[in-house]
Amino acid sequence: MMVSIEPRIYLASRSPRRRELLAQIGVRFELLMFRGVPREDAEVDESPLEGERPEDYVVRVTLAKAQAGVRRIRERHLIPHPVLAADTTVEVDGGVIGKPEHEADAVAILQRLSGRTHRVLTAVALSENGRTEHLLSISEVRFRTLGHDEIRRYVAGGEPLDKAGAYGIQGFAAVFVEEIRGSYSGIMGLPLHETAQLLRRFGYPI
Repeated sequence: MMVSIEPRIYLASRSPRRRELLAQIGVRFELLMFRGVPREDAEVDESPLEGERPEDYVVRVTLAKAQAGVRRIRERHLIPHPVLAADTTVEVDGGVIGKPEHEADAVAILQRLSGRTHRVLTAVALSENGRTEHLLSISEVRFRTLGHDEIRRYVAGGEPLDKAGAYGIQGFAAVFVEEIRGSYSGIMGLPLHETAQLLRRFGYPI
């Protein structure tokens, strides 16, 4: 049985996958929820900049989420703890693919990923007392060729709509995957190897 580790951190994310992954390695955390809907924080601009590399994009957004979390602690007069933030994006042909805006967008994204290899980039950052560090996990995922009807059935089930790249590898979309190279937890949304590295750098006993 996993023993929970003290002290606590704040998790600046709505993602249930990230909560599950932190719990998996015994990290105690409190959710630092944002009021912005549907974005995690209205102050965090998740729009890619013109010419921005996917690696730079995902790190920029992650750092902005961590900094926004630190501001929330000050504004709400919460007990200070380290803030953990992460962001995941999918890259194809050098372009960033985020969360689909609607079902038709999800269908188009999955058609684009069908029969191809794409990259999944997840950055994770930890911030405390004016110090912020980050790490980046990059994985490759290859999808088999997907039929149009199965894409539509998958999208109609609702799973893709809140996920970068319009799929969740921990869900039904696992049947689409021929091969992965890299971090399974990173593809889910929180690379545990890099997360543990950051926590240790900040003195968190893991």
